[in-house]
Amino acid sequence: MKLALSAFWRPALEPRLPGDVEAAWFHDVDSAMEAVKGAKAAELDLLCGPDAFTRILEAGQNLEWIACCFAGIDRYPAEYIQQRGLIFTNGAGVTAVPVAEWAVMGVYALAKGFADVVRMHDRREWREIPYGTVEVSSSKVLLIGYGHIGKEIARQLRGVGADVTIVRSRADHMTGALGPDDWRPRLAEFDFVILAAPGTEENRGMIGADELRAMKKGGHLINIGRGSLVDQQAFVAAMAAGEITGALLDPTEPEPLPPGDPLWTAEHTIITSHLSGRSQTSMPDRVSDLFLDNLTRFREGDALVNLVDFGRGY
Repeated sequence: MKLALSAFWRPALEPRLPGDVEAAWFHDVDSAMEAVKGAKAAELDLLCGPDAFTRILEAGQNLEWIACCFAGIDRYPAEYIQQRGLIFTNGAGVTAVPVAEWAVMGVYALAKGFADVVRMHDRREWREIPYGTVEVSSSKVLLIGYGHIGKEIARQLRGVGADVTIVRSRADHMTGALGPDDWRPRLAEFDFVILAAPGTEENRGMIGADELRAMKKGGHLINIGRGSLVDQQAFVAAMAAGEITGALLDPTEPEPLPPGDPLWTAEHTIITSHLSGRSQTSMPDRVSDLFLDNLTRFREGDALVNLVDFGRGY
């Protein structure tokens, strides 16, 4: 059985592959198009778009299953994958811990105005008035999105005493979880609004001018989901008007964010260039564990883990 595999994972994955598989390693679109020829399955992790992935898949006419390390599938040609009837699995959960840690770091950084503290240090300025006085242990957090990452964020923040209200695809009054139509009227209650929702078309621009205006005046926004979740033009205007106190935006739209984009100079905003999922050392092992588990399931005809639901977009 032939596999087409991203060379990025080779050091962690190659020693653990079954002895009876043939591995073809690739590092770019051209080498991937060659690697998938005759392959039955592929681990397709490249930072390219749907058109490039379509060309790769067209070159792999024997493919039955494709896997990726990303939770979001916006880089992949969903319609073509469905037309081909390919099995598609994603990497949901692989980066849950480091991304959650990044979000929690953002909570503390915004609570204490740490970006301004660093700039104060750079100026060699001694200051006795703090830039931020929010106490995280008694703060109220609205967490939109409750997948692997959302659950980990909630666990970590509740562990220090924060009051976390979650938003799910369906309300659960037993646990206090809000549904997709319930959270907007309550935005003014929260010190922090954290976006951990998938970047589906339904969620595009879920934080826009109206939502920013409705947030608590001393509130903070943290986005570790997808850049498309925030209307960036409305965000820049809201920050200039002082409608919220601060924000940390890990993803943006587009990526990389052009140097002249007004988002870079938005008031009290920290841009972290989508580093959250990369801020770890164990991802190769986690990706390998997931892929090898699914490879065993695939060869034995069992249901695979992390099957993509095209209807939901993740």
